[in-house]
Amino acid sequence: MNAKHLSKALMLAVLPMAMASAWAGDDRATASNTYMQGGGSALAGMKMYQSSDPNAPAMSEAEFDQSRAIYFDRCAGCHGVLRKGATGKALLPEPMQKLGTESLKVFIHYGTAGGMPGFGTSNEMTEKEVEMMARYIQDPAPTPPEWGMKEIRASWKLLVPPEQRPKKQMNKLNLSNLFSVTLRDTGEVALIDGDSKKIVAILKTGFAVHISRISKSGRYLYTTGRDGLINLIDLWMETPQTVATIRTGSDARSIDTSKYKGFDDKIAIAGTYWPPAYVLMDGFTLEPKKVMSTRGYTYDEQEYHPEPRVASIVSSHIKPEFVVNVKETGKVLLVDYSDLKNLKTTEIEAERFLHDGGWDASKRYFLVAANMRDTVSVVDTKEGKLAANVKVGVKPHPGRGANWNDTKYGPVWATGHLGDDTIAVIGTAPNSKKYGKNAWKVVRSLKNHGNGSLFIKTHPKSGNLWVDAALSPDEEIQQSISVFDLKNLDRPAQVINIAKLAGISKGRVTHPEYNKAGDEVWFSVWGPKNGESAIVVMNDKTRKLKAVIKDPRLVTPTGKFNVYNTVHDVY
Repeated sequence: MNAKHLSKALMLAVLPMAMASAWAGDDRATASNTYMQGGGSALAGMKMYQSSDPNAPAMSEAEFDQSRAIYFDRCAGCHGVLRKGATGKALLPEPMQKLGTESLKVFIHYGTAGGMPGFGTSNEMTEKEVEMMARYIQDPAPTPPEWGMKEIRASWKLLVPPEQRPKKQMNKLNLSNLFSVTLRDTGEVALIDGDSKKIVAILKTGFAVHISRISKSGRYLYTTGRDGLINLIDLWMETPQTVATIRTGSDARSIDTSKYKGFDDKIAIAGTYWPPAYVLMDGFTLEPKKVMSTRGYTYDEQEYHPEPRVASIVSSHIKPEFVVNVKETGKVLLVDYSDLKNLKTTEIEAERFLHDGGWDASKRYFLVAANMRDTVSVVDTKEGKLAANVKVGVKPHPGRGANWNDTKYGPVWATGHLGDDTIAVIGTAPNSKKYGKNAWKVVRSLKNHGNGSLFIKTHPKSGNLWVDAALSPDEEIQQSISVFDLKNLDRPAQVINIAKLAGISKGRVTHPEYNKAGDEVWFSVWGPKNGESAIVVMNDKTRKLKAVIKDPRLVTPTGKFNVYNTVHDVY
């Protein structure tokens, strides 16, 4: 460490507690949130005003534009487009100006004990960029342009109309065991045959695809990139290809399609971070039908919020409804899609900062993490009301979570945590005579091999529970996973370094995903963009390595979505 950096480190060590608190707030995740939140927003390229706040440090127009692009690519996911905070602390001009440029440079370069990554120490930003960002966040946040139906419809491209598509499956793939794999930094997905472990196709998509969703029939694959671009991919074609695209906004995370009987494949829904809204579309063409704003008042303090982002969406199996989770206002919306002209929505007060979640085994109850409130909210979608708010560990992050029949407590669902090394196991059978007393309570707290867990997974045919720790700051921990014996949960987990099995020295291991049969677990070894990455396939029964998939085209693989398990919400 050179003298300049040493002096910065010492400065960080002696900053007053109030100053550190003003910056870090309740941002307690223990790892680089850039792996989870950053990257690729279309807002980075949009023209916005340059601030002339007399109390902020001077910036040239070029510096302002460059800083704005960095902010939307690296910071907006946690701190918000308008910098009002969510997973990360609010970055408002007055408190940032009180901290001053030199102090802010230290925080940005080294990160905080509260969880913000060190952008300088990780080489994510140059020293010059760190200094620019320290000045930039003392300015008021520029407001991005709105994006309404006019802009959405203008972006829509129907590349292959339904009548020109195949009438039957034209390839010999076992589509039910196909995997859609996000290649984060190239703006692509890889389709991998789960039987042969061969790459079927690499398709251009939006940047940093957050999720892939499959239509009820299993024919159509929908992806949404963090730049708001949606791809509709027809898996029946001789080589699967994109048949329609649309941009529903300039920053997005979520998409799903109708699953209720009689509505198979008919309606798609996408949620956006900016502008804060959701869009209903024709499921076969992506033609936009209706856009609905989520701006409004927080459920608790009843204060207006200009940026309530749609964090996640799932499709109900028991009603013609989408479950839409609105992050900042803490509301879950049950959107009845049976009549789009006369749209009916049930608004449920849950908890603020809703993120992601999944169904219990019955597909009646939806459990969603309110990560900044250390809570899992449980929604009874049959009755259309909140069933419970369950206090768990620090910053729950379940992905879809994991369901199994516990030997002692009956049906349960579990989540890992970003902010600690626990796994919260929650009872999910409120109507059971034997297990009802356990419902909506943490009945077990398991110990993961580290904090920073993003995803947790099991399968109805498996006796194992697999948990990652991809956002741990410790390299050995982030490369490893914990695997628990579901019949002997009092025993410690087995810890396996997946990256070493792949022969990769630099890479985070994340997102366990089962094959259709439930006898394989697939992991992403997420290496640097200019380094080596891989997909590792483990034998679920023996916990031994089964296959390593390497290819120069597998650049920064993250989420993997098995067609059958995604259609049927198997987790």
